[in-house]
Amino acid sequence: MLNAKTKEIVKNTAPVLKENSHQIGKRFYELLFLSAPELMNIFNQTNQKKGIQQEALGYVVYAAGEHINNLEVLTPVIRRINEKHRAIGIRADQYPIVGETLLQAVRDVLEDAATPEILDAWGQAYGYIANLFIQMEKELYEETEKQAGGWSDYRRFIVDKKEEETKEITSFYLKPEDGKAITTSYKAGQYLTLKADIPGEPYTHIRHYSLSEAPGKDYYRISVKREDAASNDPEGIVSHYLHDHIQKGDKLLFSAPAGDFVLSTDEFPVVLISGGIGITPLLSMLNDIVERQPQREVRFIHATKNGQTHAFKTHLTEIVQSNKNVNCFVCYTSPTQEDKVSHQFDKEGYIDLNVLSSIKPVEPAQYYLYGSPPFMEDIIKKLSKLNVPKENIHYESFSPIAMLDEE
Repeated sequence: MLNAKTKEIVKNTAPVLKENSHQIGKRFYELLFLSAPELMNIFNQTNQKKGIQQEALGYVVYAAGEHINNLEVLTPVIRRINEKHRAIGIRADQYPIVGETLLQAVRDVLEDAATPEILDAWGQAYGYIANLFIQMEKELYEETEKQAGGWSDYRRFIVDKKEEETKEITSFYLKPEDGKAITTSYKAGQYLTLKADIPGEPYTHIRHYSLSEAPGKDYYRISVKREDAASNDPEGIVSHYLHDHIQKGDKLLFSAPAGDFVLSTDEFPVVLISGGIGITPLLSMLNDIVERQPQREVRFIHATKNGQTHAFKTHLTEIVQSNKNVNCFVCYTSPTQEDKVSHQFDKEGYIDLNVLSSIKPVEPAQYYLYGSPPFMEDIIKKLSKLNVPKENIHYESFSPIAMLDEE
């Protein structure tokens, strides 16, 4: 346990770390990859280029310091990080090098302001928090391996079928190479984690892909969007590899299903709101509800560019036609002339307050959002204006800033 003086030092200096969170995160990864280059096989190098991981790391450090007297406030962030760590295979023996590098990064960025007393306090705090992470992740590893069809590390799967959903989204149906049982009791909304060794790439690439089918099948399905280069964002190395080079019969490595963005099993009405490829985990939720809770009221709202980018359009239509408790509302931001003639969408433009208020079920209802960060931010603000309780809004975001409701 940390003594009172250590906690006081950490809490008092946390605002300084917040102010320098990006620089600390950036310096941390520079030092980490110099001292342990093998870790470049674990961290998403595309997110490194975008600065996403640097920002997240620095902010988690600040948040831990600010709430050192009540770490329960950080439970949602810690749980999400634990799930990610279990999925990619983070080990207990990797925590010390991270701690050493983090303190060095703080020292480099804050210079003389990082006194020995401050660094010692933060070193103790890191050790305390790291032990919490290690214990929680140990339990996750054990639970995952012991469950029916579970496994540790990565397991080889064969692509049983490859199916084009749209010109830019393709589904991959996966079955285990060893022919043994797989975990079918995963929760709707969870993801698989792929480890790919791509020819010509110096490092292994690890990516999370939402499961787009309901639990209970003898296969897994992921639906992947081809990420082309746009403005300052590079093209998706892994998504292009899957689209262009992986065919039926090829083999891929996956860790067991993970994630805490999952569907509740209560009987309250549920509203599923997706943007673009964000439809994948929400489709898993919808399919699960239809199969296991057909009496549950569902509103499914989806926004995409037009009919050419609308994945699972036929499947959604069939669900609505055969399930009286499911209602679907579709927005096309740029409908084609064919879309306008066929009337296969409900509104031209974005999901606005009128749309949300018109489909808003009787409270209490649970809201699940998935899409780009700007999309989710916009929807959350609109739901807030409609007085939807914050605790009833669920979304997948690895950003600790978003999870802690910071601006």
